This record gives sequence, structure tokens and C-alpha cells, in this order.
Amino acid sequence: MKKKSITIVAAAILLIAVFFAWKFLGPTVRVPERKYLYIRTGANFNDVTDSLVKNKIIAGKTWFNLSSGMAGYKNIKPGRYEIKKGMSLLDLVRMLKNGSQSPVSFVITKIRTREVLAQRIGRAFECDSLEMVNYLNNPDSLRQFGLDTNTVMIAAMPFTYTLKWNTTPSRIFREFHNAWTTFWTPERKQLADSLGLTPAQVSILASIIDEETNAESDRPNIASVYLNRLAKGMPLQADPTVKFALRNFGLRRIYEKQLLTASPYNTYVNKGLPPGPICTPGLATMDAVLHAPKTDYIYFVANPAFDGTHVFTSNYKDHMTNARLYQKELNNRNVK
Repeated sequence: MKKKSITIVAAAILLIAVFFAWKFLGPTVRVPERKYLYIRTGANFNDVTDSLVKNKIIAGKTWFNLSSGMAGYKNIKPGRYEIKKGMSLLDLVRMLKNGSQSPVSFVITKIRTREVLAQRIGRAFECDSLEMVNYLNNPDSLRQFGLDTNTVMIAAMPFTYTLKWNTTPSRIFREFHNAWTTFWTPERKQLADSLGLTPAQVSILASIIDEETNAESDRPNIASVYLNRLAKGMPLQADPTVKFALRNFGLRRIYEKQLLTASPYNTYVNKGLPPGPICTPGLATMDAVLHAPKTDYIYFVANPAFDGTHVFTSNYKDHMTNARLYQKELNNRNVK
């Protein structure tokens, strides 16, 4: 009888041990719909547990609190934490205790305005878009980088940036500027200097070219046209700068009255380069400017074949002939 009692007690202890082991070490943590737990800066322990329950990552607080006590999890570290399938409570607690957050891969492609950049950052990071746009619009913030509110977007290079979710606006922008500085090697600076351009001016010119065409093969020749116009003191007369001045990027056809738009970005009414880029230029386009071929081209117009390429000339009469052909094709296609 005594032996049987011992067996029963042992079995009970074993069951209890298995139960506790399952609670602490078993895959009891659920993966939420968004895959991540977000802990905001300034959050306390109760905020964390509330968020875990609200997002159905854990069923209740009791076992999480016990696990946290066992692991000594007290200091809350903000961030974005990936909740993985098969994770145990102790795995979860250790991850939060160690601050092993999952970084954000923030990709910059073509962005035209500070506001759009701020919106994208606000969707990807803890800081909201208003915080970011205020930083980008603050001359005092930008002065340390040698930038102003016009030139600030040259630092938004088209790279993938790996940053913590709770990174501040100032730190995010510093990472952008570090990438800009890395891009401008001594060799590239020397090439820019040989063209009579600063690195910022190369970015500005490249931004116009990127808005002019998607045809990579045409970019070096377009760069040569604009460099020739700058050298001759001619206005660039770049249609994309008018679109930027109007903040109407969907325009397919620009009319004469729009060419008179009053704006420092309108290169029809102002000679030289605009005060800042009109989009974030591609790296290949910046290099196309730096390695622009020597040509006598002064004019170009979109190919009436509508194949995305352009027709280049050094003669105004020939240019007008090509321009009329293109305008005729626009009319035939009923492009407004």
C-alpha cells in the first residue's frame, strides 16, 4: 500500500513538473497577425503585459509574470520584437530582457518631397511623420550636415537602411547622411569638380534627369545636354522642374502658361540649377552625370515613337521639327 502511495505521489509530481515545463518551455506563445510586438519608448512592465494579452500573444499574465520573475526581467527596452512560431515563454522573456529586437529594413526608392519621405518613415518607425518632417524642415537640425531645407533630400540616397524601430529622427537622418558621405569617394568628388559642380549640384542635376526619362541609355546624353546649357549660360528648361514647382507630378503634357509658374524650381524662368533636388536620384544617374560624354547636343525631345527614348540635336531648327512631330503624336493619342 505504501509503495502504491509513493508511486501515485511520484506520478503526480511528474505531471506537475511536466505541466510547469510546458508552461515555461513549451511553444505556448502565439504569433500575432503583424508578427511583431512593438514596445514604445517609456513603456512600463504593465504596458508590455497588456500589449501581449491584447495582441493574443499570451493567453494571460500569470505565467508571463512568473517567467519574468525567474529571468529577472524588469528593465523595459523599447523596440520591435519578432514573435516566432514555437517560441516559449522563457524564449519571449529572454528576448525582451536582452533587447534583441528585430531591425527595420527601410528602402528608399524615388521620393520627390520631404513630406513623402517623412510619411514613409512614420509608417516604418516609432517616430511619427510629423516629428520627422519637423526635423527635415528645421534649418538648425540640418546646418550641422551642411544642408538646408532645399538640399536636405540629397542625403536620402536610394539604399536599404537597417535601423532599429525606435531610432530617433535625428539618428535616422544621420544614417542617411553617412551613406551620402560614403558614396562621395575622392574619385567622384574629383569628377564633379572637373565639371564645375559640387556633389549637391550633381544630385540636383541627376534628379532632373531621373524625372526626364526611364531610359537608362539616354541618361548620359541628357546629362551632356544640361551640362552644355549650363556652360553656355542657357536656362535648362526642364519640364520636370515645372511639375515639381506645381506639385503636380502626374502631368503628361505641359502648356505654355505653366512654363511661367513662379518658383525657384522652375528652370524655364530661372537660369542654372534649382535650389534642391526634385526627387531622390538613382546612383547610376549620378554616375551618368559624372561620366557624361562630350557632345554638342543642346536640345532633346521625347521620341514620337513613344518608346521612352529621346531625339538629340545641336540645331534648333532640327529640334523644332522633332518637337512638332512629338506634339502631333500627343494630339493623335489625345494626351491631355
